[in-house]
Amino acid sequence: MAEIRDRLRFVIIMGLSLFLMSCGAVELMKLQIVDGGSYYEESQSTTVATQSINAPRGQIADYDGEWLVSNKSGLNVVFEKAFFPSDNSEINRIILTAVNILESEGVEWNDILPISTASPFEFDEDRESDSARLRTNIGIQAYGTAEDCMIAMSDIYGISDDYTDREKRIIAGVRYTMYVRDFSVSNQFTLAEDIPMSATVQLKELTGELDGLDIVEEAVRVNNVGDVVPHLIGTVGAISAEEYAELKDDGYALSDTLGKGGIESAMEDTLRGEKGTRTIEIKSGQVISDTVTEEAVPGNSIKLTIDSDYQRDVQTILESHIYWLQNQTSTRASGTSADAGAIVVLNAKTGALLAAATYPTYDLNDYIEDYASVAAGENAPLTNRAVSGMYRPGSTFKTVTAIAALNEGIIDRSYTVTCNGVYTYWEDWSPKCTGSHGSINVITALCESCNIFFYEVGRITGIDTIADYASQLGLGEEMGLEIGRDVKKGFIATPESYMERQQTWQAGNVIQAAIGQADTYVTPLQMAAQAMTIGNKGTRYQTYMVDSIYDYGMENLISKTEPVVAAEIEDKTGYTFDTVIEGMREVAQFDEYTYPTAEDYYTDNYLLTDLPYDVAIKTGTPQITSSTDTGSAFIGFYPADDPEIAFSGFIEHGEYSKLMIKEIISAYYDEFYTIDKLSESKTEEEIAEELAGLGENEEE
Repeated sequence: MAEIRDRLRFVIIMGLSLFLMSCGAVELMKLQIVDGGSYYEESQSTTVATQSINAPRGQIADYDGEWLVSNKSGLNVVFEKAFFPSDNSEINRIILTAVNILESEGVEWNDILPISTASPFEFDEDRESDSARLRTNIGIQAYGTAEDCMIAMSDIYGISDDYTDREKRIIAGVRYTMYVRDFSVSNQFTLAEDIPMSATVQLKELTGELDGLDIVEEAVRVNNVGDVVPHLIGTVGAISAEEYAELKDDGYALSDTLGKGGIESAMEDTLRGEKGTRTIEIKSGQVISDTVTEEAVPGNSIKLTIDSDYQRDVQTILESHIYWLQNQTSTRASGTSADAGAIVVLNAKTGALLAAATYPTYDLNDYIEDYASVAAGENAPLTNRAVSGMYRPGSTFKTVTAIAALNEGIIDRSYTVTCNGVYTYWEDWSPKCTGSHGSINVITALCESCNIFFYEVGRITGIDTIADYASQLGLGEEMGLEIGRDVKKGFIATPESYMERQQTWQAGNVIQAAIGQADTYVTPLQMAAQAMTIGNKGTRYQTYMVDSIYDYGMENLISKTEPVVAAEIEDKTGYTFDTVIEGMREVAQFDEYTYPTAEDYYTDNYLLTDLPYDVAIKTGTPQITSSTDTGSAFIGFYPADDPEIAFSGFIEHGEYSKLMIKEIISAYYDEFYTIDKLSESKTEEEIAEELAGLGENEEE
């Protein structure tokens, strides 16, 4: 009985096995024969990828239409993922071959790896965040060394030990940069930009051996005039990880470039343009079509309010004055420690920026080619002193105190203070004046810059009123200039500003604030706006440097900047501004300098009385760090009756800034004095020799 059951079980199992095998055979036949065609077609299906085409960036012109920044057609070396090999050894060979050719032709390639280029490998200085990001990206612990990172990348990228340490570093640098820049079918990688024809020929000759490498013609940014307002123009550069995280929703890719400062950054949306689209079809791992399906739209171009020639003139005036101060030989020489400064000129009727000179300065092309050397230059050349230099305004601020006191009826034109050289309001503190002026009114006090008068007027006016008028005049305020984040705001000395900086406000601070001392810090741009507002008798325009926006080729106007009133100070007395302007005119008429004499560098061309019309100015000698460490400042406008330009200037550790005013005005009207004289010297040595002899006849 048991034997029959066993045989029956065997028969059932065998039958079930045969059934299952038959089903499997039928299914296999179905797969191979019946559905085989459809699966084959699936294996041969087409993959479609899209790739962005960069748009030419809008160009930047000066007021006369001269291209300050433009584009040229350049040849770039790119890697295309769709054509790129997948084998690490081939990828590494192609990279090293291409880089060796580029290096032989003196061409730099894109490499953001924060590791030294030679062994023993170390992390680059001042790139801690990049080094930390590298460790995270390649899975190295936070304490990993640069050598640890190189070992890890050699493993990740399959870099053979047959390569030298330097070759390993080259390959690792490019591959890591490709990773960070999101190299993919949709995103090509640019290895090098604007390569010379000699490198192009060599790479083209190896096209068959360098799969995925291509030479493409693209727009390359060119700084045609790198020495004109470089701080305000700015540069473009590769997008950072932080910038990408913020901008990826706006269509930016990790391989994109964008403005890094100045107008290039502030007007990014205007200059950027709209990307095009390239569609790539891939079948069986092979590219079967590559088509531009949407053309890129170039960015719009910008015309600035700045005229290159006038900007260069003002820059020369500033540099020449500082150079003269440093090279005085007279026994009465003063301000020889001058080492930096700024001049700002505005259109008084609109607020347009006409010139913004900074010393020391730099050339944008030098900045791009050798940033480290420019950044390490003496006296911080990268600092834009014209719009972000923070200075005490000194006696130029006395115009603010005068306007506040006059307009609020605290004093009038006939109000007088007796100056005996010492202010005696407090028994335990007696600040002094620069002289003893006797009984003077506000006009004479402005002309002779009497501290005692403004100590008393400032005390009775009060800091709140003074600060309010300072704000309306533009001091310590936003200026509206398009490069907003690069423009410092500054602050006025008040109890509140002292509290913010954890300082103690004392009663005596009000009289120091009234003469532009204490801790009031403003910019030359704000001081020029202050002058403009006084010249316009209370109307302050918002400052701007973008005159208009055009299409790419500047054939069609898109928009024109119209003047915007930022503040309007009502003249409550009907004589407030006329009184202050009268005092400022007398400053210009009053020859307070007995030096330089006619035998010195400026000869008699600094005299403001020789101008066709009256000019209104106010000068100052603000303290920098101590009573003996001072600067030299001025504000003004011309013509005094109906100003076309308003201006300001500051010389750090220097003197006689007033001597530049006539030349600033003359250059605006295309007349030159010191500029022509200096330009006659062909070399720096000749200039030094010329200047060294100036003033030698003074003692005679």
